[in-house]
Amino acid sequence: MKIENLRTEKKGNRPRVAASITWEDCDRPALDMYFETEEAFEEGLTCDPHAFLVGCVLPAMHHGEKRVRIDADICPELRENLNTAMHWIRHWYYGPDRELVTIEAGIRRGLSHERTTGRTGFFFSGGIDCLAALRANRLNYPKEHPGYIRDGLLIYGQNIESDSRPETFAKACAEFAELVAESGIVLVPVYSNIRLLDDSKEMFSINHGAILGAVAHAFSRRLTSVCVSASDSIPGLRFVRSPIVKPHGSHPLLDPCFGSSDMRIRHDGITMTRLDKTRLIAEWDTALRNIKVCGPNWPGRNCGQCEKCIRTMLELLAVGVLDRSKAFPAGAITEELVARVHIKKSAFGYTIDDDYLELIEPLKRVGRPDLAHAVGQVVRRAGQKKRGLATKLRELDRKYLAGTLAKTKKLVTS
Repeated sequence: MKIENLRTEKKGNRPRVAASITWEDCDRPALDMYFETEEAFEEGLTCDPHAFLVGCVLPAMHHGEKRVRIDADICPELRENLNTAMHWIRHWYYGPDRELVTIEAGIRRGLSHERTTGRTGFFFSGGIDCLAALRANRLNYPKEHPGYIRDGLLIYGQNIESDSRPETFAKACAEFAELVAESGIVLVPVYSNIRLLDDSKEMFSINHGAILGAVAHAFSRRLTSVCVSASDSIPGLRFVRSPIVKPHGSHPLLDPCFGSSDMRIRHDGITMTRLDKTRLIAEWDTALRNIKVCGPNWPGRNCGQCEKCIRTMLELLAVGVLDRSKAFPAGAITEELVARVHIKKSAFGYTIDDDYLELIEPLKRVGRPDLAHAVGQVVRRAGQKKRGLATKLRELDRKYLAGTLAKTKKLVTS
């Protein structure tokens, strides 16, 4: 893969930084990758080669490219970090035979542009994770501290199933105005076609953290540190009896690997479960009014029917503030509604089982044993599906592989 012709340009009224991406070892279309923002933030948008390199390395590795060559100097710390990221991704998803990509670039000996001193941003979506991250930051960091969050990066079309209409995004930016003003952050809209390198769900699961890291580097003249809100938690591991945070494209071991000497990437909030985060924002009425979690409709109105909407409503109910939220359609959440939830098994290890399991006892305590029972049924049903798949694999192993998989597992775990 070659990353060439790095440039700064305008698309209508929007400032844009772009680069030409060409695949060398696979039959995929070339792409003029770009990052854009609104005119008010033009000075902070940076034609930083790190943005393009971070966004390209994992897709290149996934599709068997032998190298990523970029016509620019890069930070040696970033090069080492990306090598670590590739090792993690290979270990989690591919196996030891997958070749790592060779990075061909010059060595950056210092900053290539003027930049601000000690300014922190975070990725803003209106979801529970990001609202809790902002609330925790305001409680724990004085305004004078460089870690005090000043900017919220809002990425257009950031979810796989987002409502990608421009008018929906513009409306969301306007709706967030109250929250933005109260919390004292600057909302920075970001537009990018980075997902077009490979817009499959599989690649998004692997490359999610790298996409966020790439966007952070595209604002390296404005920011020195960017926080990525954790979607998993260490305390939540007890509910699923797991010793590790399962592999995912955004992970505490992975996200910092997309940083460099002049751009720190922090994986933030890993010590709080999703219910802990909901409790943290429970007394913040402005946040409760502006929650946006609906996958199909994001960043539009919550539908109140999808899995994530139902899960969030259950969490708000469990901490006693669902009636104050106003972010979801009116009407009681019912046992029948919860019973329709199906927890999809991720092909990449990440799970939301812990989010549901930690709800059972709190729902009982607020007088909703019916919902606690329904949640338990949802989790049990998901577990039965997983066990059914495991049984089928064991049968295939015995029938066609003479127990090779079982023997290998025993050897590895012994």
